[in-house]
Amino acid sequence: MLDPRAIKQDPEPFRYNLSRRGMDTSPIDEFLKLDERRKETQVESEELRNVRNTASKEIGILKREGKDIAEQSAEVKKIGDRIKELEAELSGIEARTSEILACIPNLPHPDVPDGLDEGHNVELRSFGEKKYFSFTPVPHWELGESLGIIDQQGAVKISGTRFVVMKGKGAALERALINFMLDLHTNEHGYTEILPPYLANKETLFATGQLPKFEEDLFKTTGDPPFYLIPTAEVPVTNLYRDEIIDGELLPVRFAGYSACFRSEAGAAGRDTRGLTRVHQFNKVELISFTRPEESYNELERMTSCAEKVLQLLEIPYRVMLICIGDLGFSAAKKYDLEYWAPGQERWVEVSSLSNCTDFQARRGKIRFRPETNAKPALVHTLNGSGLAVGRTLAAVLENYQREDGSVEIPRALRPYMNGTEEITPA
Repeated sequence: MLDPRAIKQDPEPFRYNLSRRGMDTSPIDEFLKLDERRKETQVESEELRNVRNTASKEIGILKREGKDIAEQSAEVKKIGDRIKELEAELSGIEARTSEILACIPNLPHPDVPDGLDEGHNVELRSFGEKKYFSFTPVPHWELGESLGIIDQQGAVKISGTRFVVMKGKGAALERALINFMLDLHTNEHGYTEILPPYLANKETLFATGQLPKFEEDLFKTTGDPPFYLIPTAEVPVTNLYRDEIIDGELLPVRFAGYSACFRSEAGAAGRDTRGLTRVHQFNKVELISFTRPEESYNELERMTSCAEKVLQLLEIPYRVMLICIGDLGFSAAKKYDLEYWAPGQERWVEVSSLSNCTDFQARRGKIRFRPETNAKPALVHTLNGSGLAVGRTLAAVLENYQREDGSVEIPRALRPYMNGTEEITPA
């Protein structure tokens, strides 16, 4: 959530950046009008309270003198009724103001390029060479079926479309990737491992920015109140510090959270309907950091390099993209995507998004730190990024390590996690 005081002091940067995102600027105008009315309401209410207090004192004097107080009492009642009207109006203003603020995205960093969609993202660097084959490479969903390790039809029977069943060496490969990523991030990169709940309450989803704006993208239970299936471990792990003050000496705090992730893909109808790229349930290792404000952009670079290391060790070609403002996440001020080369599809596929959310989530979740002993608490900066999306990484392995005979080589970095298995051969 943005700082309402900053909007009131200088609304132009907020209007400008909503325009850059291709969004209507009217929420800023409505917020400012409501704030003016709020001030008018508070002033009138306070003035009427003073008048009522004075009148009440006069009524007390008249009453003691045995005089008729009917007229004065009627006037006091009218004042009281008006105060109640103003209080109701003020309550409505505050509720609507909160709704507006909850749906305005974060301010972008100056480095974020213009552009309304992913076609305007900027490639910053790449690793490795695209793999070319002496045969025509096939997409991972065809490989998975021929190898007997991905069963989409079985998943359709069990759950419906956009689900998969991993079988045999495919399930082992997925588990190997999870353990490989967690070991790398905890042992070499200094993250603390977290295994969070997969169900969260609405306060948790509000703090990280999924609610109220993106409720259609979430699965939820039918209870009252409902629980929401988490779309990423970012959600529960960021909320570990909700409504808390972190000791500034502990910052930065870094967590690596493994979880299953659940997404309705409401806005992705017709996209990536085959394979592991866009499914309702998938596994992911998520990196989350809490930092001092002045350190957060350096932390974003560090986090990105940690995620890149996974692809480097797997020797999968990838590129780093700086995301344009039209493709920028709701809570993010700056975001990088890692995209692997998928030879079976002849395209780049996102495998990680890494974002600096500055104090946007921290303000929503009241996550603060004390810069030094006895200092006034300040908002932390929060960051998150995939380290990596496991299913998409598995797809990257299948497509880049496929052989002409239909087998797939296991990357050397993963063999210790698969009991020395060097290849997966057709069923």
